[in-house]
Amino acid sequence: MVSDRLKTPEVEALLAAFLALETTDEMYAFLQDLCTIREIQEMAQRLHVARMLAAGEHYAHIQEITGASATTISRVSKSLNYGADGYKVLLGRLEAAAAAEASE
Repeated sequence: MVSDRLKTPEVEALLAAFLALETTDEMYAFLQDLCTIREIQEMAQRLHVARMLAAGEHYAHIQEITGASATTISRVSKSLNYGADGYKVLLGRLEAAAAAEASE
């Protein structure tokens, strides 16, 4: 369940902006304008950690491969297990897209 504190007109506008982007290049440009390079890298790292956790990898291996701290891995794990299911939805869709691409 998404926190009510997150549901503001400004956040709704941000989500609409993300959904309006059509290409990878547009997304890169928007993210680079919106966030620092480090923030983008940290988000990418969290997604990598989520994928590895969902695949059953152990913390030590995830830390070795991604360079993520134990705290980051723990937070992502908590979100996967007790969060708003955002990671689960995204990972499911990415898996389905990969399976569809593999069958072509």
